[in-house]
Amino acid sequence: MGYYILVGILALVAGVALGFFIARKYMMSYLKKNPPINEQMLKTMMMQMGMKPSQKKINQMMQAMNKQMK
Repeated sequence: MGYYILVGILALVAGVALGFFIARKYMMSYLKKNPPINEQMLKTMMMQMGMKPSQKKINQMMQAMNKQMK
């Protein structure tokens, strides 16, 4: 009887751990393929904040965000 409980608990822990790592890997690949912010969104945000976005500044911010994601 105790054997079945132990196997059930171990299976539950293994399932949770495996599910976590699969979900993490899926989200990492999804965010790499579909970044949350692109250049157009960044330009719009800067304009809303009252800044005049130059292409150089946008490129710097995009590089910083890409570096942070890795």
